[in-house]
Amino acid sequence: MLTYPAFAAAALAEIAGCFAFWAWLRLDRSPWWLVPGMASLALFASLLTLVESGAAGRAYAAYGGIYVVAAILWLWGFEGHRPDRWDIAGGLVCVLGSALILLGPRGA
Repeated sequence: MLTYPAFAAAALAEIAGCFAFWAWLRLDRSPWWLVPGMASLALFASLLTLVESGAAGRAYAAYGGIYVVAAILWLWGFEGHRPDRWDIAGGLVCVLGSALILLGPRGA
């Protein structure tokens, strides 16, 4: 199943792209940070099209749970803030919700 690897790559691309804007506006980095940031956001959008789903909204909703977990991992790996038990519990709830949306049985 290509879905979860595509979601993971999309989440990394989205967070990296958004972080580039954060770095420019909040961390006083150069506006040149926006160039890779915009490219990363374009990559994010294209990666979501790889997901096997009959409805874009359902794919995006399922992606949301994966995004939350990826953001928590970004918090830890790139920003140096260790997730607490509430971060972990919230991430678990989100990824379970993602699985329900994506893998739940659908009527014909």
